[in-house]
Amino acid sequence: MLKFNIRGENVEVTESIRDYVVKRISKLQKFFEDSVEATAHVNLKVYPNRTYKVEVTIPLPYLTLRAEETSNDMYGSIDLVTDKLERQIRKYKTKVNRKSREKGLKNLEFIPSDNDVVDEADDELKIVRTKQVSLKPMDPEEAVLQMDMLGHDFFVFQDADTDGTSIVYRRNDGRYGLIEAE
Repeated sequence: MLKFNIRGENVEVTESIRDYVVKRISKLQKFFEDSVEATAHVNLKVYPNRTYKVEVTIPLPYLTLRAEETSNDMYGSIDLVTDKLERQIRKYKTKVNRKSREKGLKNLEFIPSDNDVVDEADDELKIVRTKQVSLKPMDPEEAVLQMDMLGHDFFVFQDADTDGTSIVYRRNDGRYGLIEAE
């Protein structure tokens, strides 16, 4: 069951906008098990040049879905972000199903870590934000999938095979790298 936390920046979240967001994002529930309880965090922004940005984050026990879209139409941005989230879910399900078939498992449990990153200011060597990292076991391919879904350039995880801490990252050439801690 999805709950909604909808907020607006420079825009009032009217009942019609709220209803449209709930209607569109609720369609994603068909991909979740009935027992899943999650809160969809939706942020609506309006910029001075009259463009609308919609950001949606849905943290699930086994996956964090995140997407954002900007366009000249608020409702269009909501549609685009919903479509993007649906593609992420389909991609995730395809990869997990393929993994389980390769390993010969009936139920492969995929629990990536949350969107936990430490941001640093570019101009100074001052830490401006700290987050706790809960490392969950997974293989490097699953970590790359989670990193791509979050739109990040790196992802820290616990390697399921070695039990060690590892990092996957996107290289400048578009391919991926893996760092294994000793």
